[in-house]
Amino acid sequence: MFEAVEFVDIRPSPDNPNPSPIERMLGTFDSEEDAIGAGRLAKSAFHESDDLTDYRWWIVREPGAKMAQWIADSHNDKEFVLDLTSGQLVEV
Repeated sequence: MFEAVEFVDIRPSPDNPNPSPIERMLGTFDSEEDAIGAGRLAKSAFHESDDLTDYRWWIVREPGAKMAQWIADSHNDKEFVLDLTSGQLVEV
């Protein structure tokens, strides 16, 4: 099982100078490929929207995992995977 998750950075304000990002579950999938597809679809929908001021990122992970198997963000078209042997992000 794999889950696709979207995170939205909240802008700091005087009342909340260090806000935590909002985490939104996009779904749980039987295959990593389907979860990545959901992440890509969410990223594409964000770029087609009028609100491009937020910073967002999308990940695919096994449920409850601390490491992501796929990562993308709203500032560029790059996608990454994590090399578990080195701990380095590798561009796809």
